[in-house]
Amino acid sequence: MIFGRGKCHSGFTLIELVISMVISSILMLMLGVLVASSARGWQQNYNAAHKGILKDATNVITTFTTIGRKSNSTNYKIYNYVSSVFTPVVSATPGVETVVSGNAVEFRYWDVPLDQSDSHDIMDVTVSATAYALFYLQGNKLKVDYGPLPPGGVPAAGGAKNITGVKTVTLADNVTVGPGGCGAFSHTELSGKGKGSVRINLVLTDPADGQTMRISNSVLLRNKWPR
Repeated sequence: MIFGRGKCHSGFTLIELVISMVISSILMLMLGVLVASSARGWQQNYNAAHKGILKDATNVITTFTTIGRKSNSTNYKIYNYVSSVFTPVVSATPGVETVVSGNAVEFRYWDVPLDQSDSHDIMDVTVSATAYALFYLQGNKLKVDYGPLPPGGVPAAGGAKNITGVKTVTLADNVTVGPGGCGAFSHTELSGKGKGSVRINLVLTDPADGQTMRISNSVLLRNKWPR
């Protein structure tokens, strides 16, 4: 007897092909949504990390703490600055420990090599500082002047700041004094002498979206000479 051999069909039917295409389209659409969402998230994180006020805040804190930490705790001053005139801020009760504040501070520090004329290569402790950094608010800008000492940034009794041989840097724009009742810079004073810990209190505003960021920090002036 001769039996007939059945035919075997392989491949996809039209319905199966359409279903496969629909599933593939859905998967591609979901993948596209995930990629787009990831891209938006990355862009948002990038924009947040590179906002102008964040850069300004980092610049202000880094500069303020770096200069402060190497400054002389026995030879710095806080001022009020009005119409180009700097006035030293002093406590109204000198015999009582008091917090005093102003909108400018002058740090003084050592920026020259050790005394090469001495056989032990030591620092000349009769010199209290060789350079200064004067931080001050001018309008809505926080600026710092760098210069040699002497002559210093401001005369001993106050007055107009020195403009000879000075390098001026703007640290931040759109700056206002922070809340809390203190000025931009403050310290604790007793009998006319500061304790050597200077605080900064500012608010930065982003002009693009009005977002604000408060800078509230302190720096300890660790050096003290002459002893």
